[in-house]
Amino acid sequence: MTRFAPNRRSFLKSAASVAATAAAARLALPGGAWASTPTPEVAGATLGYIALTDSAPLIIALEKGFYEKHGLTGMKIEKQASWGATRDNMALGSAGGGIDGGHILRPKVHLYSTGSVMQNNQPLPMYNLLSLNEQCQGISVTQAYADSGVGLDAGPLKEIWAARRAAEQEIPVAMTFPGGTHDLWMRYWLAAAGIDPTKDCDLIVVPPPQMVANMKVGNMEAFCVGEPWNEQLVNQAIGFTACTTGELWLNHPEKVLGMRADWVDANPNATRAILMAMMEAQMWCEDDANKDEMAQILSRRQWYNVPVADIAARIKGEINYGNGRQENRTDLAMRFWGENGSTSFPWKSLDSWFITENKRWGYLPGDLDTAALIDRTNRSDLWIEAAAALGLDVSDKGDSRGIETFFDGVSFDPADTEAYLAAHSIKAMA
Repeated sequence: MTRFAPNRRSFLKSAASVAATAAAARLALPGGAWASTPTPEVAGATLGYIALTDSAPLIIALEKGFYEKHGLTGMKIEKQASWGATRDNMALGSAGGGIDGGHILRPKVHLYSTGSVMQNNQPLPMYNLLSLNEQCQGISVTQAYADSGVGLDAGPLKEIWAARRAAEQEIPVAMTFPGGTHDLWMRYWLAAAGIDPTKDCDLIVVPPPQMVANMKVGNMEAFCVGEPWNEQLVNQAIGFTACTTGELWLNHPEKVLGMRADWVDANPNATRAILMAMMEAQMWCEDDANKDEMAQILSRRQWYNVPVADIAARIKGEINYGNGRQENRTDLAMRFWGENGSTSFPWKSLDSWFITENKRWGYLPGDLDTAALIDRTNRSDLWIEAAAALGLDVSDKGDSRGIETFFDGVSFDPADTEAYLAAHSIKAMA
């Protein structure tokens, strides 16, 4: 049995100590300035992002001056063509013309660090520093299935695809990176309906900004991707959204700020400054009063280069599914900060789910030590320090968010991952 049991008492004791130190320093200075915030070792870092709405905190921190506020005058936020390009540029590092970190799929921290997706399987040590957002991705299908009844239940596709298979036809279904979040959401949705994603369809990799164009020309039956691409699909009447990923797992984690471990270790002061700037950007993004301005900023040519209408609605939970269904679901809106930073905090138990799912589908070995991998990649301690320096309450932050429950009734207990795996009959692990 793989166990992931937090030592909450010692963690909270440490967190409380950091918070107390921060509070004392703020009281000692006019205006609540942070007395011992050290000068960053470098002027900034080079961070990558994909044109997905959940990269907003990286961009807003630049646009609103939060990096400069914390002493980072040389930050570079650079668009990446695909998640594969992000991986390759992360391996190079900024010294080699690449990036030091950025907006990445949460499992990539583990996939890079183990070397499982790297060239020659060479491990690239990474840190998960901060969770950028929760939910607001989508699973969309071609307009040809408009009358099939497919929705949160993927079941109607089972018989249709079985007939297609019998006729020896390919059934291309797109995700954005093997073992990444979109791959896992698509696999979970299909498997919950008794469709084996490794046998009953053909999973392909397509970069997020190319999803809509590829479905338009008939290159795929369905895809899973983040916004604004599901919304754009609907706005162009090319397909419809079967479900949002928040319907699969309410308040699920999505992207993270991941950085090369060697950069963080060499630049602890700059890392803290980046975290503080990013946290302030997340709080700004979370504020409903800022959502329309955020959509305007992200839509610009230098960032996403898409119409504002493709961004603005779903971040608020205003969902036009495109098949005659339209709902105002504030519970499915994109979360950037959450209550007291609960969205931003990189809970270790959530890392455990992604590692377990990657084991389920054969991307990571079944005997991999989950807890050991999390301990060397998750730097929630640095999040605690940065939050305390901002004067935030960190007393409720530990290792585990608790037991998670999915739309099909399956629960994930991070202290008993084998029970979770046993609950699923469809899997690719040995």
